[in-house]
Amino acid sequence: MARYAGAVCRLCRREGMKLFLKGERCYGEKCAIDRRNVPPGQHGKGRRARLLGYGLQLREKQKVKRIYGVLERQFRRYFEEADRQKGVTGENLLRLLERRLDNVIYRLGFATSRPQARQLVRHGHFTVNGKRADIPSFSIKAGDVVEVKASSVQNPAIIYAMEEVKSRGIPEWLELDGEKLTGRLMAAPTRDQLNLPVEEQLIVELYSK
Repeated sequence: MARYAGAVCRLCRREGMKLFLKGERCYGEKCAIDRRNVPPGQHGKGRRARLLGYGLQLREKQKVKRIYGVLERQFRRYFEEADRQKGVTGENLLRLLERRLDNVIYRLGFATSRPQARQLVRHGHFTVNGKRADIPSFSIKAGDVVEVKASSVQNPAIIYAMEEVKSRGIPEWLELDGEKLTGRLMAAPTRDQLNLPVEEQLIVELYSK
């Protein structure tokens, strides 16, 4: 499966904001944005010019792709599916991305970052409605129950993440049972419930050309 394998801190620096790709490091003093908030590269300081039109739309698309760890072909498929659905295309797109299994794992606090959640899912540490689920892009529906497998409840990464999530909080569209290590998708999130610093309409305009 194709994925970005380069340095992730440079992605945050390119977008000029925290994308929270390295878990607890993003909240500490070692965060690249806090230490050196300039675009990567030899001429980084001169690259952050004012963007207009296509450049602004492209950066917004790249930002969302990097937040969720999705590459171009898959992101395009998400957009096409969102465009076929009823409602606002941009909001549909964000809901589809939020319902990915790896993102739900991250939102529930079973992982400190989406990349870590993706790895835990691939290693088979979770079930959905009692069945093994090891595909990060698996789409969670309202009412689905995500659970840490019995053999994985003592996994150090999951235990550590659960401690971290106490200060981060759980989105209101999810329900977490910390004792049973289960989570449930109550309903697809609304745009107001998604605390994302993105302007999804710019992505719609980009793909509509």
